Amino acid sequence: MNRITRRKTLKILTAAPLAAGFSWTESEAHHAQARLIESRETEDGTLAPQFFTEREFKTVQVLVDYILPADERSGSATEAGVHEFIDFMMIDRPERQTAIRGGLAWMDVECQKLFGKAFMDCTESEQRQLLDDVAWPEVAHLEMSHGVAFFNSFRDLTATGFWTSKMGIEDLQYIGNKFVGEWDGCPQETLDRLGVSYKDA
Repeated sequence: MNRITRRKTLKILTAAPLAAGFSWTESEAHHAQARLIESRETEDGTLAPQFFTEREFKTVQVLVDYILPADERSGSATEAGVHEFIDFMMIDRPERQTAIRGGLAWMDVECQKLFGKAFMDCTESEQRQLLDDVAWPEVAHLEMSHGVAFFNSFRDLTATGFWTSKMGIEDLQYIGNKFVGEWDGCPQETLDRLGVSYKDA
């Protein structure tokens, strides 16, 4: 892997506003998930990265699983295909590519500075140490501001990818979009909690 200098990384990071660089509307996310499902069906369920390099793609997989690991309720972010979703969105929205690529490069530069090796070559505890330094904006050091902006935007993107996926929707126990044969009105306990009644209508 070619070494990237801190100066070059900061130039990349400041070339585009990070928070704006990762934002998607709910409609965009659902549309992307539908197209991603179609793509998986034509590729026998597995998708090679179209935007990320192989090393970047592995980094993305590690990051999304740190953010949303498997638990007793659901599988991990990679099991939900979040890494593929992010790669797909980067191809679909080229104007957002600089922010995410710059953020991944920033992580490698910081790990080189702290541990003498790139993020993916670090131990799990070293990776977590870096992420702990940027995961909490209220306590992060000022010199980590670029990393804070990147990681928090990336965390939002991971959440978007997960909770618009089939697994994520099941995790939310979302039961919308189902035909209701008979509507008996809002439950009385809910009306009481809201302090309203049908007589008020």
